[in-house]
Amino acid sequence: MSDPLVDEFMEFLSVERTASPRTLINYHHALATCRAQAPRFTTWEAATADDFRAYLFVMMKRPLGRATIRLHFAALRSFYAFLSRRKNLPANPLLVVQLPKPEKKLPVILTVTQMGALLDAPAAAPAKAKQAPAWAAARDAAILELFYSSGLRLSELVALNVEHIDPYSDTVRVLGKGRKERLCPIGPPAVEAIQRYRHQAEVHTGPLFLSKLRRRLTSRAVNDLLKKHLHHSGVPIPATPHKLRHSFATHLLDNGADLRSVQSLLGHASLSTTQIYTHVTIERMKKAYDQAHPRA
Repeated sequence: MSDPLVDEFMEFLSVERTASPRTLINYHHALATCRAQAPRFTTWEAATADDFRAYLFVMMKRPLGRATIRLHFAALRSFYAFLSRRKNLPANPLLVVQLPKPEKKLPVILTVTQMGALLDAPAAAPAKAKQAPAWAAARDAAILELFYSSGLRLSELVALNVEHIDPYSDTVRVLGKGRKERLCPIGPPAVEAIQRYRHQAEVHTGPLFLSKLRRRLTSRAVNDLLKKHLHHSGVPIPATPHKLRHSFATHLLDNGADLRSVQSLLGHASLSTTQIYTHVTIERMKKAYDQAHPRA
């Protein structure tokens, strides 16, 4: 059954906030779940803070992670902020509902040695001429080099077009979250790998990374090729594109990069999001100290 207020909110997110399709799906699911399962209130306008505390208690009894619950309530808070502005709701009842603190999980990263083995894997992988074009290995090498050189998100990488790469300034123009554009420097190995792939695949315009049918490569295809090359590299970590992003950030900080620069490179809106990588670096320093210091 359609909910006019929710429908209006989703249109607001899509048109005025240019929210991503995934955000729209997540927010709509959170609102629909709340409306169907919140135990105490009958209308959005009548809901109170105590109603949402009761709903939070229901959510906490389920096998859900804290991050999932916080994302769920972030959608509700955004919805009520919209109702306060557009529908003259007197107050946002979610503002006084205390949510569980986020779990502190350090990101999993590859070491520099493991990263090197992964970057070398496309050249060493067995050729499968019938299943892949001759330029597939060069494309895969360019993708892996670019991930590690720039720290791009998977969605950002697959959205790249040829014109987004500037080989003269060694930069890539990226459209990140919230449709915010940023410039990321990329190293010579990545630039050379991209040029090698473009030459072999004869990619001159349009999508940068192509499938064997010469269509834009999908996120799923990139995940699949990463799994394949991890297998051939012998790296024991089940790495994802996001773990390559974590590795990029941590290795920069390990080698003296400042946190603000890493924040800009990653496209983080808040410095607190980037600060988790400092914890990784500190943990690595402690481990090295414990292993090396005579009196550790």
